[in-house]
Amino acid sequence: KSTQGELLGFKTIITPSKEKVKTHIKKVGEVIDKHNCTPQEALIKQLNPIIRGWSNYYSTVVSKETYSECDNIIYSQLKRWGERRHPMKSKTWVARKYWHTHGGNHWTFSTRSDKEGGMKLYRHAETPIVRHVKVKGNKSPFDGDLTYWASRMGKHPEVSTRVATLLKKQKGKCAHCGLTFRDGDLMEVDHIIPKGKGGKDTYSNLQLLHRHCHDDKTARDGSLNCARVKARISEKPCDAKVARTVLKTSQRGDSLT
Repeated sequence: KSTQGELLGFKTIITPSKEKVKTHIKKVGEVIDKHNCTPQEALIKQLNPIIRGWSNYYSTVVSKETYSECDNIIYSQLKRWGERRHPMKSKTWVARKYWHTHGGNHWTFSTRSDKEGGMKLYRHAETPIVRHVKVKGNKSPFDGDLTYWASRMGKHPEVSTRVATLLKKQKGKCAHCGLTFRDGDLMEVDHIIPKGKGGKDTYSNLQLLHRHCHDDKTARDGSLNCARVKARISEKPCDAKVARTVLKTSQRGDSLT
């Protein structure tokens, strides 16, 4: 904006520099060349940390097109890698051996398909772009607003790790009503699939709700009824042994009467 607050008609776009992209591609190519005679699985283990780390570093800027270009270049490098390993085989044979279907993508460099549990190469384009959100001008880490900072950072010394993680995952909003949590709101962790119905205690099955939203959800999903049924179950008494009179013999051997 100008000094008068008018839009100037352009915006700043930050992308990975060409030099950094060239350096990254060169490093990947060197790793591929060094593993010319190693199994495909060993090559994937070496490449995945490099690709994932570089992609995560640039995940906050405009990188989607750059990611696609890098994937295309690495595909060409891997294609040459496969053809050098099998000079007497056709290109179709090489493609069928080293590329399989994963999640609808038929050209995934992997040992086997996803249905067979094969190891696959991580693609740059799989990294989600998450824009950096500026801190509000009136916020401070020392202002006591635990909800805001826990949802922003995913951690806070005065908030449990589980609650802070769910706050960041849900972007500070209740999963039931969709409203933003405010400082002082009563929050409770809920199992999406109740544990009484086989739900697991994992983050994929957890959500953070307002207390009143939690009560409403519990009444609707039937987990309250499951708890009541369990409370009614009581143990059956064991069959007690009937006490019997034991006749002891005297020292002389005759029975006592």
